[in-house]
Amino acid sequence: MEKILAKHDLAGGYCNSLTAYSRYLTREVNIGDIALGGHNPIRIQSMTTTDTMDTLGTVEQTIRMVESGCEYVRITAPSIKEAENLANIKKELRLRGYNVSLIADIHFTPNAAEMAARIVEKVRVNPGNYADKKKFENIEYTQDAYNAELDRIYKKFIPLVKICKEYGTAMRIGTNHGSLSDRIMSHYGDTPRGMVESAMEFIRMCEDQQYYNLVISMKASNTQVMVQAYRLLVETMAKEGMNYPLHLGVTEAGDGEDGRIKSAVGIGTLLEDGLGDTIRVSLTEDPEFEAPVAKALADRYSKRSSEPGVKSFESPIMFPTPNPQLPTYSPYEYNRRTTNPVQHIGGHHHPVVMIDVSKENLKDPYFLSAVGYNYSAGLDKYNLADQACDLAYLGDNLPSFSFPGNLKQVYNYATWLKLKDRNNCHPLFSFEEFSQAEIKDEVLNFVEVDAQTFQHFNIPTFQPNVVLILKTSSAHGMAEQRAFFVGLQAQNIQVPVIIKRTYQDADADHLMLYAATDLGALLTDGFGDGVWIDAEGQNLSLINSTSFGILQATRTRISKTEYISCPSCGRTLFDLQETTQLIRSRTDHLKGIKIGIMGCIVNGPGEMADADYGYVGTGPDKITLYRGKEVVKKNVTTAYALDELIDIIKGDGNWVEKV
Repeated sequence: MEKILAKHDLAGGYCNSLTAYSRYLTREVNIGDIALGGHNPIRIQSMTTTDTMDTLGTVEQTIRMVESGCEYVRITAPSIKEAENLANIKKELRLRGYNVSLIADIHFTPNAAEMAARIVEKVRVNPGNYADKKKFENIEYTQDAYNAELDRIYKKFIPLVKICKEYGTAMRIGTNHGSLSDRIMSHYGDTPRGMVESAMEFIRMCEDQQYYNLVISMKASNTQVMVQAYRLLVETMAKEGMNYPLHLGVTEAGDGEDGRIKSAVGIGTLLEDGLGDTIRVSLTEDPEFEAPVAKALADRYSKRSSEPGVKSFESPIMFPTPNPQLPTYSPYEYNRRTTNPVQHIGGHHHPVVMIDVSKENLKDPYFLSAVGYNYSAGLDKYNLADQACDLAYLGDNLPSFSFPGNLKQVYNYATWLKLKDRNNCHPLFSFEEFSQAEIKDEVLNFVEVDAQTFQHFNIPTFQPNVVLILKTSSAHGMAEQRAFFVGLQAQNIQVPVIIKRTYQDADADHLMLYAATDLGALLTDGFGDGVWIDAEGQNLSLINSTSFGILQATRTRISKTEYISCPSCGRTLFDLQETTQLIRSRTDHLKGIKIGIMGCIVNGPGEMADADYGYVGTGPDKITLYRGKEVVKKNVTTAYALDELIDIIKGDGNWVEKV
C-alpha cells in the first residue's frame, strides 16, 4: 500500500496559509466505521474514567459519552487482563446498539497492546513509555548506544505493528511532553523538537513495515510547548513526504473555567491555522462534559473556509526581512515582540487587561468588585484582588465616585477633552482623530485601528506615548491581527498593542472558548501587550476572569495558582475531582505556584514536567509527594498527604498565609 499524499502550498512548512483559513489535508485513516482525516469533519473523542474490569460501569459511561457527542471512546488497558476485557465491553456495547469505535490506551505494556489490537479499532501508544527506558535519569548516550537502543525498541514494537496490519487496527502514536524517554532527553532535552523526534522514530518504524494507518499527537500541559511541537511535527512530516492526521489535546488542563480556557488556547491556536483532525479536551470532570467543549471548538470552523480571507501578507510572516537587526517571528519558539514601554504597557511589563465598564452603574463603586477592586465604605478604600484589571473604558460616561488610584480610566477623546481633572484619565482616539488632534495626553494616548487598514495609515506619525488598540471584524480575525503585528515587525515599529476582540450574542461558554482561541493564539506567538474582550451584556466578572485566564494559560501573566490535573481514567487511584477541589481549597492563594495532581504514576513526575510540586497516587490510599520531578515523600497515607504537601511548600519558603 503506497502512501497517499496531498499537495500543500506550505507557508514555511506547517500550514497551508497564514492569511486564509485552509484546512491542512491529511491522509484518511479508518477507525472502525468512522473515518478520520482527509475531508472528514473534525472528530470528537474522550476517555473513560472507570475501572476497565468494571464492564457494565465502563459500558454505561461510554454510552453517556457517545450521547454527549463522542465519536471515539478511549479506554485504558494497563495490563493484559484489562486488554482482554475490552472484548466484553465491546460485546455489551454492540448488544445495546452502540457501534462506537473503541481505542485502547497503552503505556508500559506491549503484550496488552498486542492483545487489544486484536479487539478494538485503534490502539494508542506513548513512545516515551512503550519499550523505551524512562527512569528520569541523566544518561549520556553515544550515537552507537543510541542506535542500539533504537534497534531494541524496533524489535519490541514491530510485533504490534504487524498485528495492527493484520486486523486493520489503527494506531495513535501519542507523544507527551512530560514522558519523554531518557534516551530522547539525553539528545534533545524536554523540548518540542524532542517530542517530534520521539514520534518520528516510531512513525519511521511503521513505514518500514508499510503500515500507514496512523494518527499522531504532541500533547503537553504547557500550551506554548504543545503548539510549537505540533507545528514542528507537521513541518518534519512534510519534509519526509508524510501527512498523517493529527489528534489535538492539552494534557492535564484542569477543571472548570481554567481547563476550558487552557484547552481552547492550545487546541484553538492550531485549529486557526487549519491543523487538527480529532480533538480530545482533557478536563478533571466526568468525561461526558468533555465532548461538548471539543465540539464547540470544532464547529467554529465548519464554515470558516467559505469566509473571505485576509489580505495576502504571507512573505513577511514566514520569510521576514533580511535585515538581521529587525525582530522576526518564528512559529516554533516563543519570543515576545519587542516594544517600547508606555507607562506600564509594553516593554518587559506583563500584558494588561482592559475592560469596558461604560454600561455599568457608575454611581456605585461596588460594581468594581467584579473586576478585582473591592470597595470598603467604612474606610473609603479599595482592596485589590490578584486579578484586578488595569484599564477601565468608560466611553462618554463619567463616574460619580473616585476610582481606585491604580485603575486607569479611558474615555473617548471628545469626552476626555472636557474633563476638568484628567489625572489618571487618558483618551481613546480613532486614527483620524489622532491625526487631526491638536491636544493630546502628554502621558498616554490610545489609538484604535482596524487590522484591515494596516497598509493604509502612517505609523511613523505616532509619538512615544501611544498605545494601539487593534480590532478586527474579520471571520478569520486572528490571522488578520497576526498579519498586522508582523507588518509592524517588518517596519521595526515598536509601539505597544492591546488586542481587542468583540463578541456579539455569544453565551458565556462560547465567549470563553472563542476569546481563549483568538487572543491566546496571538499571545502564544509573542504578540500583544494587553487584551480587551468586548462583549456587551456579559457579566463583568466573567470577562475579567476570562481575560486573566487567557494570560495565565499562555504563561504571559501569572495571577493565580495553577493546577496541572489529569482527567482521570481507569488507572486513577483516588477521586481526582474531589481531591483537586480539596487541594484547591487550601492552596489557591499561592500565586504563581504550579501543583500537579496525578491519579497514577503514568501521569506522575514526567507528566508534571512544569509543576513545582506534585501529588501522585502510587497505591491504594497511598500518595507520593514531589518537588518538581524529585520524590520528597513516598507512600504517605491519603488522610495526611495534603498536610505533608503544605509542609513541603512551607519548608521551601513558598507558603503565605491566606488573608
